[in-house]
Amino acid sequence: METGELGRILRRMFMRPRPWLISAVVALTLMSSGLLAQRTATAITYYPPRLDWARVSPAEAGFDPVKLKAAVDFAIENENPGTKDLALDIPNTFRREVPYNALIGPTSPRAAANGLIVHRGRIVAEWGDTARPDMTFSVTKTFLSTIVGLAYDRGLIKDLNDRVGPYMPANLDLFASEKNAPITWDHLLRQTSDWSGTLWTKPDWADRPVGATEAEWEKRPVYPAGSHFKYNDTRVNVMALAALHVWRDPLPEVLRREVMTPIGTSSTWRWEGYNNSWVDLDGRKVQASTGGGHFGGGMFISAFDLARFGYLFLRNGKWEDRQLVSTKWIGLARTPGVNPEYGFMNWYLNPGRKALPSVPENSVRFVGNGNNIVYLDWENDLVVVVRWIKGGRANGATKGSALDDFLGKVVAAMK
Repeated sequence: METGELGRILRRMFMRPRPWLISAVVALTLMSSGLLAQRTATAITYYPPRLDWARVSPAEAGFDPVKLKAAVDFAIENENPGTKDLALDIPNTFRREVPYNALIGPTSPRAAANGLIVHRGRIVAEWGDTARPDMTFSVTKTFLSTIVGLAYDRGLIKDLNDRVGPYMPANLDLFASEKNAPITWDHLLRQTSDWSGTLWTKPDWADRPVGATEAEWEKRPVYPAGSHFKYNDTRVNVMALAALHVWRDPLPEVLRREVMTPIGTSSTWRWEGYNNSWVDLDGRKVQASTGGGHFGGGMFISAFDLARFGYLFLRNGKWEDRQLVSTKWIGLARTPGVNPEYGFMNWYLNPGRKALPSVPENSVRFVGNGNNIVYLDWENDLVVVVRWIKGGRANGATKGSALDDFLGKVVAAMK
């Protein structure tokens, strides 16, 4: 065969259509495009639109469905056994404080156990009435400290080590005494201020009192500002009043404008003050907010809206293209103070996994009486809201806590 003829044969062979070869090339192209799209989708953070939230099945999200259901069932089975009439339950919870446990703010009957588990921004489990706004007690403190954080981010508070007194009107003497004058914003945020006095008829010493009698309560140990941690709602309410005078706007309005509207919460949440916490502000009557529900009031909010608030911080203060809360503030909030398990109010830390042995050490939780919990887990990309889970040990358990057991079951359900 001549060389020219061989060349013509070879050219015809390679120029002739090959369906199998075309199919292979198309398949490889589609596969590459699919992988690229998958990587792109993974890289894009999902933010739920208002009044909606994407859901995926546990299996799609990488959970063992049976184990995740067992975790949810556990939360339901370990509901707080107390009365759902919080007007009765709250004074009973703080009955040791009689007569200072009297309610001065609103309450409402609570729902049964409910909650949400959010993984990589999507809901993978939901139980109970998650749309019902309920009292959330001390999780209110996290909303309050966020308001202070926004004031700091915007330069309304120059330095957290500044004394609070100069930020207040001259006619208010909350920080005028020698005892209270050294108190800084950092002291209030960490609950180490040891502020001394009475606000809205509640003396500082009557909140979780030290001693057996009222006479002993009034003679409580006194500590320099910043040296001693003491959980105390009267002092938290002092910070709320100070924040009101910094913003010169009702704190619920600030929260709605700066946080809740941007993250797409419902319109059902309320931040209630006390019957007697009204103040004059620039010629108008304004109700000062509270930092919890110890005396009634505080944040009334649904599990859905709590999950959005938690998700904001899981995404390090960013929502879509807006940095609503600075990463610097979040870093400060997660930094322990005198109490190694407490950052700013109400950021509970997990050093050494002492409080919650079943979850990562760098996890954080916002905690309210009842119990109302917002759990943040950056390591596993999780937000968990669990409401009305009992305190202490789980049913039939001999050690640990119901909360740790529940969260441990959630994490263990991840494949």
